[in-house]
Amino acid sequence: MAKKSAVNRNEMVRALVKQFADKRTALKAIANDESLPLEERFDARLKLAKLPRNSSPTRIRNRCEVTGRPRAYYRKLKMSRIALRELGSAGQIPGLVKSSW
Repeated sequence: MAKKSAVNRNEMVRALVKQFADKRTALKAIANDESLPLEERFDARLKLAKLPRNSSPTRIRNRCEVTGRPRAYYRKLKMSRIALRELGSAGQIPGLVKSSW
């Protein structure tokens, strides 16, 4: 199991990303629009820089929903390889068969 503080911090980042998503996309659109004057685009970049760092979507860490493990994460299943193996061996995941050769 991952530390509860790390999992909670990641949930806080997800909430901030959701809260500032509209404002961030609007400011990015203004900042990247080449038809606007340079001062207006620069002002949009400054406002974007004033937003909280944790409101950026790149700060989100993919974590296993079962254990909170940050590494070896399968996006499709939203869990780590270790949790997948344990649940698969217990027969909790339909269609997953332990391989042997």
